[in-house]
Amino acid sequence: MAKKIIVIGSGFGGLASALRMRAKGYDVTLLEKHADIGGRARVFKKDQFTYDGGPTVITAPYLFEELFSLFGKKISDYVKIVPLDLWYRFVFNNGETFDYNGNSKSMEKQIKKFSAEDYKGYKRLVNFTEKIFDKGFTDLADKPFNNLVFMLKQVPALLKLKSYKSVYSLVSNYISHEKLRKVFSMHPLLVGGNPFSTTSIYTLILFLEKKWGIHYSMGGTGSVVKALEKLMKEENIKIIKNAEVTEILTKNKSVTAVKINNSEVINCDYIICNSDPPNVYENLIKSKDNYSFLFKQKMKRMDYSMGLFVYYFGSKKKYNDVAHHTIYFGKSYEKHLDKIFEKKILSEDISYYLHRPSATDPNMAPDGHDAFYVLVPVPNNLSKINWSKEGDRFKNLILDKMDKSVLPGIRENVVSDFYLTPDYFEKDLSTLHGSGFSIQPKFSQSAYFRFHNQSEIFNNLYFVGAGTHPGAGMPGVLSSAKVLDKLL
Repeated sequence: MAKKIIVIGSGFGGLASALRMRAKGYDVTLLEKHADIGGRARVFKKDQFTYDGGPTVITAPYLFEELFSLFGKKISDYVKIVPLDLWYRFVFNNGETFDYNGNSKSMEKQIKKFSAEDYKGYKRLVNFTEKIFDKGFTDLADKPFNNLVFMLKQVPALLKLKSYKSVYSLVSNYISHEKLRKVFSMHPLLVGGNPFSTTSIYTLILFLEKKWGIHYSMGGTGSVVKALEKLMKEENIKIIKNAEVTEILTKNKSVTAVKINNSEVINCDYIICNSDPPNVYENLIKSKDNYSFLFKQKMKRMDYSMGLFVYYFGSKKKYNDVAHHTIYFGKSYEKHLDKIFEKKILSEDISYYLHRPSATDPNMAPDGHDAFYVLVPVPNNLSKINWSKEGDRFKNLILDKMDKSVLPGIRENVVSDFYLTPDYFEKDLSTLHGSGFSIQPKFSQSAYFRFHNQSEIFNNLYFVGAGTHPGAGMPGVLSSAKVLDKLL
């Protein structure tokens, strides 16, 4: 009889784990506390607008393709994923723009608009990030870092790749113009890190984008979730929705069962958590008797990612000149990030990411309308910000900023809207302190120093997703499921 695995949470890490374990012959049950699956990739529908809840940038589509090929199937039969010509449009507070894509001639032209001499530095940066990519992603992204010896073996190579530097510091070695430094160092923000403290290993994202490009799934990221759900049903994975895991039951150094909705108990042989590890250890496991002193200290010392304020809105006016992905930089950069990550106070000088899916897929909005969301980094809930009081004020600040920059006249054109704050991430997505991406991707919180894919405490408890190795972002959480292939 097949051993039983329970997967907690239906983000991409959970979906990928369920499929990979089913392909290995396990009896798999996936539990999701909401009425819909997807986790951060949930879909919201309002007033005929369709909004992706969170992730919108697909950078390594082969990781999705692999999940279908495990069962001899093709992803193209389930969902249409298309490459984007323009990856990001960066907009600076003085109105200057930088169009970022995979075309070398175009990149040369864009860079030379700001600094002709920095183009050579950019090419050297790309060459160096390829080496980081080869080590950090190709070699190590799907390897378990469960013991210190394996970690120590990687140290010489990581030091050679200058992993002790921050992303911003490494980029600054090659790029001199401050605006270009912002463009090429912003990637940690996509996975919850501060470019001024995130290990330079994360510059591999720059090369990862260059290698596979940036893609979009027609119908939104939610269409990938639907495709994976269909595949899971075809392969007899049991999906139980509206099933919130309120406790993980343990005996000695093993997990034995889960309690859902404070009542029903389901026994199992293994548990895979696509749930924030700090929250699991803090709130779902009631007995802490097996927690060592060192593990308790690890829990205490962790630095958490920033929070996110996400404003979803539909416009009766189409903004045809606005790109699919826009990143707007406010006046300050380092000071702004310091306020968010260190001082944990709201900054009025915001930077933001603007998503316009209707630029590629008109079906995301009614005819003649545009669908948007704007994502603004904010402090996590360690800040003690009262979002029930601050939420509307901050929404209006964002509208004012967009009205004066990339979306002129947007105030009078919004016909439908709502927003999510770090409170949503804490309460609905069960992340400790309402962090947007679990723990920060600092060197001291990477690989072995993150929460392990195989629990440090319980021998049959496993983790996938943003809080474990290799980290946040779609390639990261999908790779965390690949790690389990080597552990189970």
